[in-house]
Amino acid sequence: MIICCGEALIDMLPRRIEEEGDGFLPVVGGAIFNTAIALGRLGERAGFISSVSTDMFGEQLIDALHRSKVSTDLCVRSDQPTTLAFVKLTNGQAQYSFFDENSAGRNLQFDQVESIPTEVTAMQFGAISLIPEPCGTAYEKLMGANQDKVLCLDPNIRPSFINDPDKHRARIKRMAAMADVIKVSDEDLDWIAAGETAEDIMSGWLEGATRIVLMTRGAEGVDAITNSGRVHQDANKVEVVDTIGAGDTFNAGFLAGLRRHGLLSKSALAEATSDQLAPVLALAAKVAAHTVSKPGADPPWQHEL
Repeated sequence: MIICCGEALIDMLPRRIEEEGDGFLPVVGGAIFNTAIALGRLGERAGFISSVSTDMFGEQLIDALHRSKVSTDLCVRSDQPTTLAFVKLTNGQAQYSFFDENSAGRNLQFDQVESIPTEVTAMQFGAISLIPEPCGTAYEKLMGANQDKVLCLDPNIRPSFINDPDKHRARIKRMAAMADVIKVSDEDLDWIAAGETAEDIMSGWLEGATRIVLMTRGAEGVDAITNSGRVHQDANKVEVVDTIGAGDTFNAGFLAGLRRHGLLSKSALAEATSDQLAPVLALAAKVAAHTVSKPGADPPWQHEL
């Protein structure tokens, strides 16, 4: 089983209302939530950990997880409100304004999370859930308490949401030191590096616990970098509607591919070859391509692939 640990929120997507002007459509989202949804739709055994509101948006989130066959058994329910993320699209690229003060997700405490079942083989962390407190500390502690699992980290940097860059870089550094797989975009790595070179940052990760670094470059594809070499996967050529959820669903495709090819263990990752990783990357790219060809974060079901 694969558990995704992080934010669930409502993306308020811009829509033109005929004769009424501009409006917003509330759509379930959140980077880690999107990964969980995509895993469930790909037929993987998936679960989700977050604090989810009991308000109408929280019920919308829980219903969406259940429809995609994702377990919510480890979710914490709260009467605090759901985080809202208002989206502005410019040439298909999404910019976000977050309304998160005193939200359910933000106020998750580590001691509210139940112990992780032994059947869980991998855990995904990342994105905006690592920024605010107390939830940022809760997820960092949760990662540290489960180092027997395959641990995956996608920082998914949102600079406009980070009030203390030095503090957040320090958290990413600590969590990267525990992660078996780290996925970063070129923009993420530029922000994290803060004066260091990208190659030095990635080399440092690979000298520690990390076995695979995934470097995504949008339309230019992705490189999987290990201590034994580098594998490149081109992006699938599709007509892009928007990029919402692209990286999140790539993560799901990669995790599903690792599981299907017998690589979802610490020992297997340590010995993974380029030939073994190639089909895993191909699946991840295919899943992401389906997502960007549709509006919003709407990951594909297995039969659509």
